[in-house]
Amino acid sequence: MSHGVVVGIDGSAQSAAAAGWAAREAGRRGLGLRMVHVAGTEFDALERDLGGDTVVPEPVAAIRDRVTAALPGLEVSFEICPGYPAQTLAAVGGRAELLVLGSRGLGGFTGLLVGSVGLRAAARAACPVVLVRAGEDGLGEPSADVVVGVAGDRPCDAVLEFAFRHAAGTGSALRVVESRTTSHGPYATEAPVDQRQIRESLAAAEQLHLRDALSRWREKYPAVRAEAEVCAWSPARALVEASRSASLVVLGRRTPERRVTAPRLGTVTQSVLHHAHGPVAVVPHD
Repeated sequence: MSHGVVVGIDGSAQSAAAAGWAAREAGRRGLGLRMVHVAGTEFDALERDLGGDTVVPEPVAAIRDRVTAALPGLEVSFEICPGYPAQTLAAVGGRAELLVLGSRGLGGFTGLLVGSVGLRAAARAACPVVLVRAGEDGLGEPSADVVVGVAGDRPCDAVLEFAFRHAAGTGSALRVVESRTTSHGPYATEAPVDQRQIRESLAAAEQLHLRDALSRWREKYPAVRAEAEVCAWSPARALVEASRSASLVVLGRRTPERRVTAPRLGTVTQSVLHHAHGPVAVVPHD
């Protein structure tokens, strides 16, 4: 059985939403769903094994049974893994097409919606990671647009591929958002000319450039209605605002050439993960 989509569940409302989102995505892609509950360290697991059969926590079993009952045709497996949650989930999802987690915060910070497990797993996993908020019933049908953030003159192929593929599979429109600002403000110039005219001219040129960069993806996914947007807000603000009406926000995470530093997320990605109004996908790329 193929375990193309992995979802971590811990019994929380956030992981319940993640399980529903992952199940729908697995069914849409024709893949199996692997549900994983991380139950502690290897020492804890050994103690449980010596004491008899491992007991599945009731909230975790309820999520598993709900997904299985809602999608009886979906191939589903369930397992309890020892280890630390972030590292274990990233490792289990290493060969999967997708890892889905609940964006569970630890409390104490107003507006911060992602806990340390989600952030660490998103920074470590070799596959795309989707973080889902509580209250988003993944078993429903998506209707809103997909938003993808791009930067630079050469948008990342892996990120655009994921975004276009997801939009095509869900029948959603795609908004490709790029932020263009400078230290002196958006499209600033030192010349004593009409600043508004300069801004509008540069924005139009950047939008045309972005449209050209998207041309081959439009050819590959002709059914996807993709719109290019160049805005003068900061990248994080632009994507958080766009997430208000989005079914998914897609971001990239650059992987280091050598494992000489601890894996981490960029400041824009972290800000969007904490403040987005819906699910966020983090796609690793070179």
